[in-house]
Amino acid sequence: MKKKSKVHSKGRMLLTGMLSLALLAGGGTASFAETAANAAEAGSQTTIKQGSLQTIVAIGDSITAGYEPGMTEASAVYGYVDRIKEQALFHNRTEVTNYGILGLTSTGLLNYLKAIQEGVAVTADTIQPEISDPRISVFASGIPETRTKLAQADTILITIGGNDVSQLIEQSKSLSAEQLETTAYELLTVYKTNIQEILSVLTVISPDAQIILADQYQPVPKIAGESQYVMLSEIAAGFTQAVDEAVAALVQEGKSVKASHVAERFVGKELAYTHIFNEDVHPNQSGYETIAKVMAESIWGYYRITEAQKGKTELSVVVSGAELQTPYKPIVKNSQTFIVLRDITDAIGGTSKWDSKSSTATVSYNGSEVVIPIGAKTVTANGISLETASPAFLQKVGTEQKTYVPLALLVKGLGLDVQYSSKMKTVFINL
Repeated sequence: MKKKSKVHSKGRMLLTGMLSLALLAGGGTASFAETAANAAEAGSQTTIKQGSLQTIVAIGDSITAGYEPGMTEASAVYGYVDRIKEQALFHNRTEVTNYGILGLTSTGLLNYLKAIQEGVAVTADTIQPEISDPRISVFASGIPETRTKLAQADTILITIGGNDVSQLIEQSKSLSAEQLETTAYELLTVYKTNIQEILSVLTVISPDAQIILADQYQPVPKIAGESQYVMLSEIAAGFTQAVDEAVAALVQEGKSVKASHVAERFVGKELAYTHIFNEDVHPNQSGYETIAKVMAESIWGYYRITEAQKGKTELSVVVSGAELQTPYKPIVKNSQTFIVLRDITDAIGGTSKWDSKSSTATVSYNGSEVVIPIGAKTVTANGISLETASPAFLQKVGTEQKTYVPLALLVKGLGLDVQYSSKMKTVFINL
């Protein structure tokens, strides 16, 4: 037998350490805990009727949760699920619930879904013994509410499998090549069976939902060791095949299930899309954006970026999926967004009247009315007085005098939905 090179041995050690970290990731952050608490309380492209609420539920492991190494209590989670919510807002009002569990395996997810199917709270160990997520008791006790969320979902997103692979890599330290091959085959067999059952259970819990299942990317670059790279690439291909076969079987039964091929986007870009250089397999921000793009393409057929996100303007406003195009740029004052009155009324299909004597604008839309006096810290929405720290104002733009109104206060008063994405620097308004 040839002596292993130092590069090969070093790559194997690095790989083992990196993948085993996936089992230990995320020692409890406030942002994750808050997400879990809120969750407990609370084939064709997806089409939602305008004016209704589209609901999205994400389930799976730490990639679903949006974990990145080094997160602290002050860290803001911005994973692929958060980006999918932004994309959904281009289409309609949106509610997203995230049930991503750190350290979850495909067996753990299957246990979780079987408990959800029964609709009865369980113990944490029923889901997965000794799991690393400190929030697991919240997920376990919130199962009845979770079942309701899944049953009502328009779209269900799933990422699972990374922790299955990490178990194999941990064992690889003490196994021969032949033993490792056998263990890998057994792993894929279990994964395939789990995936089939996971999808079957979900189609029973939520028969009308569009279910999107991602395959498992391979995080380790070739420079970590040729043999490990080949082995992991083969395993990733096996995971993709398992996903494709499970999805195809359900599609033949008329189920609304899709495979989202994330793995192929990571090939050759492992260093650029993950934290592997810092010995962690989780996606970095580029990786999470890539996953979101693939998922969005599976749901809607495309992934959108606003002008503000491109750096071409300070703030974008999107109304019912259309980005507002105006020479009169929105203005931010005291953390509030102001927009020219005529621009927003035209965009939503509303009407406005101007009383020059009282310097008051009255906006009407779909039976609702908002009265906005210039300079006043109180506006009236359907007869109810609302206070604002930053009143409407007049501003000269070129040779014209324009009326700028507080956007969020106006659209909420008219019964519309307004959401702001600080990452995209974009305000979404949906009717």
